Amino acid sequence: MRVLRPYPHVLAFYDGRIDGVRAYSSEPNWLDDGAYALGICSYAIVDGAEALVYDTHISLAHARLIRSTLAAQGVSSIRVLLSHWHDDHVAGNEVFADCEIIASARTLEALRAHKEKMENAAPPIKPLIMPNHILDGDMTLHIGKMSVEVRHVDIHSFDAAVLVLPDGLLLAGDTLEDPITYVDEPSRLNIHLADLERMAGWNIQRILPNHGDADIIAAGGYEASFIDATSRYVEALLAVPDKPETGAQDLKTFAAHIFAAGAITYFAPYESVHQRNVRSVLTPVKPR
Repeated sequence: MRVLRPYPHVLAFYDGRIDGVRAYSSEPNWLDDGAYALGICSYAIVDGAEALVYDTHISLAHARLIRSTLAAQGVSSIRVLLSHWHDDHVAGNEVFADCEIIASARTLEALRAHKEKMENAAPPIKPLIMPNHILDGDMTLHIGKMSVEVRHVDIHSFDAAVLVLPDGLLLAGDTLEDPITYVDEPSRLNIHLADLERMAGWNIQRILPNHGDADIIAAGGYEASFIDATSRYVEALLAVPDKPETGAQDLKTFAAHIFAAGAITYFAPYESVHQRNVRSVLTPVKPR
């Protein structure tokens, strides 16, 4: 795992996107196929001795490295905020069990509903540690002298929570992925699209996603046009049932007009994500 510092007050803990390398198994599994192959990043906002960890990563080993890195930098007080309930964002919760783990009521609801499945998955997240501080709507968190806004959106997952820093930096979780969103709730795509439009109205200068290019993240993240690129892809997906010929296209062809704008970059492992997305809008599947 690489530790990046895109901003003086932000650490990025990045792993994956290594050609031909799998972290867990050659068999299909959530860690490799849903996270590691695509590149996965968790973040910490740090001010003095205080830190807010944004997602606990894909394993206990990753979470321990996050915690030891923060301790080595003099952090003695850690809180955790979960961006949403999916496996690759909560797998390291046990390492932070003695900390305040913050999440929305919706995230807690989803974790409780999927607890048995997640504890018996490959790899298992066992025990699955639940959040112990539940948010009631949007709020402001204070990390040292810094103020960070927690805003709830319905993008990618119905329980998503993103962070907005005073300098216009957005920590986006999975609401934005480079190059394309991973559709987990196809029946809610129109809702996702509406919240992407709402997000586009915020005063965002740069964006750090949980799935993206490590070099771009290290250099300070993505431009605000990343939001529009995601919206355009969702719009194209929603049109597939009326334009079935587009559903047969590969990602590079399907999203060629979006790639041409330059906000996102083609990455071959997302071909399988795109194929799954197309299947989901043609034959909606239950969220994982």
